[in-house]
Amino acid sequence: MNADLDALHPYPFEKLAALKATLTPPTELAHIPLTIGEPQHAPYPAALEALVAHQLEMARYPATNGLPALREAIANWATQRFQLRNLDSEQHIVPVNGTREAIFAFVQAALDRTRPAQVAVPNPFYQIYEGATLLAGGEPLYLDCTAENNFRPDFSAVPAAMWREVQMVFICSPGNPTGAVMPIEEFKQLIALADEHDFIIASDECYSELYLDETAPPPGLLQACAELGRNDYRRCVVFHSLSKRSNLPGLRSGFVAGDAALLTPFKRYRTYHGCAMSLPLQHASIAAWQDEHHVRANRGAYREKFSAVTDVLAPVMSFPVPQASFYLWPAVPGGDDIAFTQRLFAEQHVSVLPGSLMGRTGGNGTNPGAGRVRLALVAELAPTLEAAQRIRHLIERG
Repeated sequence: MNADLDALHPYPFEKLAALKATLTPPTELAHIPLTIGEPQHAPYPAALEALVAHQLEMARYPATNGLPALREAIANWATQRFQLRNLDSEQHIVPVNGTREAIFAFVQAALDRTRPAQVAVPNPFYQIYEGATLLAGGEPLYLDCTAENNFRPDFSAVPAAMWREVQMVFICSPGNPTGAVMPIEEFKQLIALADEHDFIIASDECYSELYLDETAPPPGLLQACAELGRNDYRRCVVFHSLSKRSNLPGLRSGFVAGDAALLTPFKRYRTYHGCAMSLPLQHASIAAWQDEHHVRANRGAYREKFSAVTDVLAPVMSFPVPQASFYLWPAVPGGDDIAFTQRLFAEQHVSVLPGSLMGRTGGNGTNPGAGRVRLALVAELAPTLEAAQRIRHLIERG
């Protein structure tokens, strides 16, 4: 077997299961999980209808590049959402089976193993960035996201000598687990660094449509390119998904967009990879990308939840003001996120994800995820609010 497999950490949820294995929660309380970022709101109905209407197309092999109609729907959505000018559906877009597989596959295709291959990732982070890097023969460079830097990577703190070995930088905005949003000027500064040091920027924007201020949608990497007149999107790729936007995580549908010079060889890789999206899923995706009404309603539901939960927890926990995504990133009383997670499960039958499981110990000897927990507010309002009340009760009991 590939020896690089031995470098992979167990997935955070595997570690969490081990932490809970010997605990016995109160059976009179229903279990409320706030762990996995799996939307529980109703899936977009028109997408499900399209699945049924096109089910006989399961008898056909899909093309790697996807249906022209799907690429057009994606191009139209992205152009309008991010004020783009020349996003070409043929050159600049690749439909994919969700951002998870696409992020992993893109790193395998993009890293050059003949020279040092560091990949900068936010810390804490979505573990696929690290796993994809390790299996491509690269080395993660962890950029701590702390309260001191507003939970965003500080690219100015990376020495010039270190940039020479960086082949790719991952951004996650809105952030998982922090919910932090990168301002467009920081995107532009990173683009300038990419030009100077010749690395790829890979922007994971799968939470971009879950924002709390309807008048302030989070900016994106391609939007920064457009404002710079960089209409070839050189060195830049973005990843988007229908999982969060349209409550369709099981559809496994998203896209990669950006620099055609990067996407052309990536498509060749995918031809061998054999991961084309089935045709019924493509038709469902077309329906979802073409409608914004259900997305606005979805944001409204999350806005209501965030308001209710933060009202309950703000008096007893400290957390960054939520901007986007569906996560809350509170510090735990006493600072021990593992002990807090275990006690919360054992006494209140609520599961959360310890922040230390999403981070790595950096050069300063600390794990920036330690002392915090990630709350995924993905269920409907009532159970989510009840979970918040149980958390507050636990804290107030001391």
